[in-house]
Amino acid sequence: MSVSIFIEGREVGCVSPPFIIAEMSGNHNQSLERALEIVEAAAKSGAHALKIQTYTPDTMTLDLDEREFHISDPKSLWAGTSLYKLYAEAYTPWEWHKPIFDRARELGIIPFSTPFDDTAVDFLETLDVPCYKIASFENTDLPLIRRVAATGKPLIISTGMASIAELDDTVRAARGAGCKDLILLKCTSTYPATAQNTNILTIPHLREMFDCEVGLSDHTMGVGVSVASVALGATVVEKHFTLSRADGGVDSAFSMEPAEMSQLVVESERAWQALGKVSYGVTSAETKSLQYRRSLYIVKDLKAGDILTKENVRAIRPGLGLPTKYLEQVLGKKVKQDVQRGTGLSWNLLG
Repeated sequence: MSVSIFIEGREVGCVSPPFIIAEMSGNHNQSLERALEIVEAAAKSGAHALKIQTYTPDTMTLDLDEREFHISDPKSLWAGTSLYKLYAEAYTPWEWHKPIFDRARELGIIPFSTPFDDTAVDFLETLDVPCYKIASFENTDLPLIRRVAATGKPLIISTGMASIAELDDTVRAARGAGCKDLILLKCTSTYPATAQNTNILTIPHLREMFDCEVGLSDHTMGVGVSVASVALGATVVEKHFTLSRADGGVDSAFSMEPAEMSQLVVESERAWQALGKVSYGVTSAETKSLQYRRSLYIVKDLKAGDILTKENVRAIRPGLGLPTKYLEQVLGKKVKQDVQRGTGLSWNLLG
């Protein structure tokens, strides 16, 4: 079985509340001031970590606006632009990383990033990031995964689009390069995703197959899918985060706002608390409620020698008389003393 992972002192695993990651991505809209406001809002909402992405347009793609480098899918949020222009709009300038990380740590929230090439890993190492994330689109980039794993730090990998065979390659590459603390996130790489294509039943299967911590990178709207994932064993939940969807930006359409993030933090912890253990019978908290079960009561005044019938014995609340399962057994029997209406039936009243 997998064991808990510690990220900057915080325990991640089944014995702890879900680890909630607010993903800033490009929602800073090229403003450092806004980026810092997002950090503050994430911390205030109760998120445990703040994640950014570390790349430049040139480390991601070529500056071409034709053929496969042009986003032509009319259903895409980014239709009509080029890959290069999209990444130029979305990337987080590297000189912003330190002030963003510093502000996060001041506010008690854990900062880290997704690197997209070796230069990004080298840079993030200078900032002493406590863990790394591999994006879904890079989960088959085994050289990058080996480079990140070699840092020895916890590694979170989104599984979007990957087959079992590809994930096996990914996990073997990570562990073979030194990764001891691995977290796989079930992910559907559509933006936004729908509940219908999220398939969170995959979460316990991932845990069983790869014997590691598991979670959800959730691109659906609202908190329902994320909360449900906790019931299936997710110990990490990542959501894109913005100050306001109305402000626009490359990822705003499928990002959470602060009030929603606060709700996610609260409800995911409630879901985790509710898991408990397999349990039957009376809990200590329920003991006082036992008296409100139904039981057998005398419902008419009786004289010694009277016979019990359905007219003078009934199953009612509270639960201080004989259990109701004895009703047929006591009917027709005599009481050996006078009995007042409202007396719980007991064996010693019967002759």
